[in-house]
Amino acid sequence: MLFRTPLYLAHQKLGAKLVDFGGWEMPLHYGSQIAEHHSVRRQCGMFDVSHMTIVDVFGSGARAYLHYLLANDVDKLSGDRQALYSLMLNEAGGVIDDLMVYVIDKGFRLVLNCTTRVKDLAWMEAQAGGFDVSVSERSDMAMLAIQGPEAIAKVQTVLRGHQSEDDSLLIAQLPRFGGVVLDQWHYARTGYTGEDGLEVILPANQAEAFWWQLHEAGVAPAGLGARDTLRLEAGLNLYGHEMDEQTSPLEANLAWTIAWQPEDRNFVGRAAVARQRERGVPDKLVGVLMTERGVLRAQQSIYCEGIESPDAQTGTEIGIVTSGSFSPTLGYSVGLARIAVSAGDKAEVEIRGKRKAVRFVAPGFVRNGKITIN
Repeated sequence: MLFRTPLYLAHQKLGAKLVDFGGWEMPLHYGSQIAEHHSVRRQCGMFDVSHMTIVDVFGSGARAYLHYLLANDVDKLSGDRQALYSLMLNEAGGVIDDLMVYVIDKGFRLVLNCTTRVKDLAWMEAQAGGFDVSVSERSDMAMLAIQGPEAIAKVQTVLRGHQSEDDSLLIAQLPRFGGVVLDQWHYARTGYTGEDGLEVILPANQAEAFWWQLHEAGVAPAGLGARDTLRLEAGLNLYGHEMDEQTSPLEANLAWTIAWQPEDRNFVGRAAVARQRERGVPDKLVGVLMTERGVLRAQQSIYCEGIESPDAQTGTEIGIVTSGSFSPTLGYSVGLARIAVSAGDKAEVEIRGKRKAVRFVAPGFVRNGKITIN
């Protein structure tokens, strides 16, 4: 039996194609994945992300607990920056999960992936020993992501009848990675699309009314398909593809999420990642462009172009595509790949037994509606 979010009936009414995603019955699209993608890039769209795991952390030891649990440092959170992206690592330095952590009244809120929910909760409970802390899953909450250049204006339109003018202005003026909780509704200027917008955590029994109000205001619903192509164009990692428990943050282009200072902060996995940093890692994560016909997909092999090898016909395999898709914004295929650190900027990918030329770039192809590659 699959889990269903509080918006399940709304998805049905809108004609969504529903699929199993990590044990949840979720909308893949509402008729056209490409149209939904363009809506977010050009105007705005809304996603049901209530399948994400929401966890509140309270207690006098909450900050010390998160200092130990997370690779990034919650001391970076402040009045202007109330959201922080971080990783939970295992002792070997592999990624248990990636998550967002927010400041809320008297504590912190974490939003984790749904596919890792069971192991994440077990890990968090196991690490809580010795800290005066409570770790509570918030299954009574839902979560919507409204993304795109018009997202904040549309949310303001809907909230005018629910929030005071001062509160509405406060939401509109949130800085990137800012957040605020108003009457149990948690607004954060964060997202997973490479566009501006808000993620809203609210009581589950109020989610459907908010969804339909956004819909009436002209916000297009968008499903998992568009969410994936949007995050891929933005060069954002997906757990289970670009990172997992066998992958170091240094191999996943996430070294920036590790807070090494202060030096005496002992977080889980610190020693292992420090050793990796000293000796170097064999692989790196890069963006991949393929402008000729074909589509990049995860697990396709990448071969070095023009390098002699014992098998001249097949060449030297230097890596693998971790995520790939057709890019609706660019009109050709893009992806992310893990390749040998010694690789150059050109190679070939094998698609259905044929080689296609690809070029490597820094991850991130489209941000804030603008193409960012040369």
